[in-house]
Amino acid sequence: MIKAIIIDDESLARELVTSYLETEDEIKVIGEYSNGFEGLKAINELNPDLVFLDVQMPKLTGFELLELLDKPCNIVFTTAYNEYAIKAFEHNAIDYLLKPFSIDRFISALEKAKDRIAKTNENIDQIEKIKSHNDDSNELINRVVVKSRNKIDVIAVNKIKYFEAQDDYVMIYTNEGHYLKQKTMKYFESHLSTSEFCRIHRSYLVRIDQISQLQPYEKDSWVVILKSGESLKVSRNGFKLLKKQLEI
Repeated sequence: MIKAIIIDDESLARELVTSYLETEDEIKVIGEYSNGFEGLKAINELNPDLVFLDVQMPKLTGFELLELLDKPCNIVFTTAYNEYAIKAFEHNAIDYLLKPFSIDRFISALEKAKDRIAKTNENIDQIEKIKSHNDDSNELINRVVVKSRNKIDVIAVNKIKYFEAQDDYVMIYTNEGHYLKQKTMKYFESHLSTSEFCRIHRSYLVRIDQISQLQPYEKDSWVVILKSGESLKVSRNGFKLLKKQLEI
């Protein structure tokens, strides 16, 4: 028996998938969820074999949900927006269903899912490829999702003061607090606008509009003073980049 869940903020969309699955004796729907937070919790707790996942949802998108998964699963993306089609296939999804989709199109996706599930060793590879693609692309982000125990924080990029490298993690600082994310500085450097952020040091990536002052520290070294009063070291290369971005 294949265990499936449906995650979509539109009730009619969930009902459509459920109705199409009614004639499938080998598939059992074990849950329906209207938002990414509930869906994420369900995936981690119920360990479904197959997930029908809406791409564009408020609060937590389908792609952001996958980033936070504890356990691998097979994904069929669904959305009303055709612009996500290429991205979904690049993420190694089993299939992509553009709403409203017919029963024939749905069955086609379902057959692909059954074939993938039969090859269980590919489950982990699928999620890892999705995460790897997200890291390797140069697509700019406008928010960061962070999971800490049973809590999920969605941090808008424009609320971030700076990032600090900490081994295989990055600490994200805002006026509300700080958050630890298992990502690299290289990831954030390539996914944030260079007009808004500057890598001033191997350990620091700072939001430019948070800089209040640039001060000499020791011989041939500098620090930036943030509006919050915090001071961060600036490397020689970081100083050159900062001068260029500040046009000074």
